[in-house]
Amino acid sequence: MNSSIFTKLCTLLIVCLFAVGSSGCKVPFWSFFSRNMESYVQPIKPVANKPTTLQRSDARLAVTWVGHATVLIQMDDKFFLTDPNLTSTVGMLSKRFYEPGIDIEKLPTLSAVLVSHMHFDHLSYGSLDEIEDKTSRLFVPQEGLTYTPNYSFPTIELRPWQTWTRDGISITAVPVQHLGGRYGLDETWMRNSCTGYVLEYHGMRVYFGGDTGYNDSIFTKAGARFPNIDCALMPIAPIHPREFMKRAHTDPIEALQGFIDLKAKHMMPIHFDTYSNSTADTVGEASGILRTAMQARGITDTTVTILPIGGQWVVIPKHD
Repeated sequence: MNSSIFTKLCTLLIVCLFAVGSSGCKVPFWSFFSRNMESYVQPIKPVANKPTTLQRSDARLAVTWVGHATVLIQMDDKFFLTDPNLTSTVGMLSKRFYEPGIDIEKLPTLSAVLVSHMHFDHLSYGSLDEIEDKTSRLFVPQEGLTYTPNYSFPTIELRPWQTWTRDGISITAVPVQHLGGRYGLDETWMRNSCTGYVLEYHGMRVYFGGDTGYNDSIFTKAGARFPNIDCALMPIAPIHPREFMKRAHTDPIEALQGFIDLKAKHMMPIHFDTYSNSTADTVGEASGILRTAMQARGITDTTVTILPIGGQWVVIPKHD
């Protein structure tokens, strides 16, 4: 074993011992740790077909999956990025399977960056550093300012159901069922530091679920307050072990039901096949379960579109 890998593994062990809760998944420690040790010795796989342009002239609403919960959203002339995670590891706990699905230097100016909660795989300081010159403003959930460093852009904290509006853009924080805090222990007193968002611009609506467990009232209330959501970005993993994950993470079947509860028009799954963040999930498992559930309900892939990392989807085309 070369010294570089040895150093990384030693650092990984130290960080895990003090911050095993940072991924937001209460899993058996040693199973989680051993899977992540395996990922550290594997090279990060390249993304074969990164998009050549991130500004689609043929789209009113388009989404690009960068990986995990990171999605670039285009709404006409405005661009938004969710939970930017562009580094090779998550808090030195988990290594990426695949590189980010975009070239960072191609990012347009971002009208807003949305962070759903404080866990290392969603609030990535290194990633925010990389896009600082592209970012107009950052949104975080209630109690999120406690964890947010000072940047050149303003950081805005939103309470549940609070709306921020400017230049025709409306951003509303919506409740989710997840874990607060960042380091595991602080979950006890930072319970409210997690959120979803609804983006509105030029009559279009996008729901971003961040990380959430299934609770029908969460989705039905959001759908009632924001009817005709054009696209719902729904997390579908981690899945296993279910007794640990269920409260805080929708599995593919629950995510599909949440999409139905929202009464949204389209769904794009996120939060899968990017990192090892469970004890047993395999690459392709979550998307396979989702496809089976879609077939059982008669839902087509034009309604729920499963993208590869780096994939783009024009949800609403531009008509001349």
